[in-house]
Amino acid sequence: MFVDTAKIKIKAGDGGDGAVSFHREKYVAAGGPDGGDGGRGGNIVFVADSNLSTLADFRYKRKYAAKKGENGRGGRCRGKNAEDLIIRVPVGTVVKEENSGRILADVSGDEPYIVAKGGKGGWGNPHFATPVRQVPRFAKPGLPGEEFDVVLELKLLADVGLVGFPNVGKSTLVSVVSQAKPEIANYHFTTITPVLGVVSMGEGSSFVMADIPGLIEGAWQGTGLGHQFLRHVERCRMLVHIVDVSGSEGRDPKEDFITINNELAKFNPELAERPMVVAGNKCDMATDEQIADFKKFVEDQGYDFFPIMAAIRYDVDPLLKKIQEMLSKLPPITHYEAEPAPIVTVDDFDDHSVIIKNVNGIYTVEADWLLQVMKGINFDDYESLNYFQKVLINGGVIDALRKKGCSDGDTVSIYELEFDFMD
Repeated sequence: MFVDTAKIKIKAGDGGDGAVSFHREKYVAAGGPDGGDGGRGGNIVFVADSNLSTLADFRYKRKYAAKKGENGRGGRCRGKNAEDLIIRVPVGTVVKEENSGRILADVSGDEPYIVAKGGKGGWGNPHFATPVRQVPRFAKPGLPGEEFDVVLELKLLADVGLVGFPNVGKSTLVSVVSQAKPEIANYHFTTITPVLGVVSMGEGSSFVMADIPGLIEGAWQGTGLGHQFLRHVERCRMLVHIVDVSGSEGRDPKEDFITINNELAKFNPELAERPMVVAGNKCDMATDEQIADFKKFVEDQGYDFFPIMAAIRYDVDPLLKKIQEMLSKLPPITHYEAEPAPIVTVDDFDDHSVIIKNVNGIYTVEADWLLQVMKGINFDDYESLNYFQKVLINGGVIDALRKKGCSDGDTVSIYELEFDFMD
């Protein structure tokens, strides 16, 4: 079964906890703290696999979680980093965040794509030793790994996309110009999944042609096979619009041409601007007047027209040469760039609750919303620090610290950030 969309939940591993430990050795007095840091949690990594052609496997397993980093140990032994969780997907899979639609990765190349990063390991107690606090009996837990509900969309990588009504000869054309063998029959929707074929033009020159299942009026609203396969056209560098110029099924070729172009524009306005040539198929069943009339109609709209008989490969070569010529002047196949995470502000959260604990004189602050805000803060930048100070004030963190008894000079720890409180 061809499946080109899937929804899954991914969770990177949490960081390991830092250790509370003290060095104990014969003849060594007051060895001091020696708890190791926790290891990093495993990342969620997507890798393109050319042996896969469908997302069907994700119908049965929908949750993917990487392992937690190992906890730190005594003797300043750092915990082991957890292994990354590798998720293999077909080439051309786009990973999007479900709620926002933000693109997290376009898995089209050979390199691995880290989509969810594992949490950093917590600090062991040596990090908290000071001349005053020589015996810190606490450590930090690891940070949580990133977690997303994602949508996987397979968008095939092809240079040329064939579009048109059902039963106009798209599959026939692919079968005669490449080694692809799509199912061909004299009824609608014979092709129910996209088919790729490599067209060889000699001397090491070739391009990939995609046979997209037929469209009918209202496809963008779900009629027929709907627009579910039009996502595979979005990457194509150009389109070949195939029309039954003979009107053998009782339809007007001109109306067919207008209808399909409208469907493409309604699905994605950019497709209406995509370079296109028009192939009039089944010319053996049309009169010379029909072909000439349709040719004038197409060329008046600025498109090149090629009359062909795909079944016997008649006059197909001029069409292929024109495609090759156009491709040589067009940019490469579209690749989508990962979109940066939106900057989260304190106003984006309704719940500003914080958990404050006094651990041996250090006030630790924990709040899910605050952790999300901190991801967008550059603590090496003066203006960012000023903004973060306003977040602590407006978010009620400073007031909550005061209520817990925090006063001037006390140490405050917020995840990996530590500072002296100034009222």
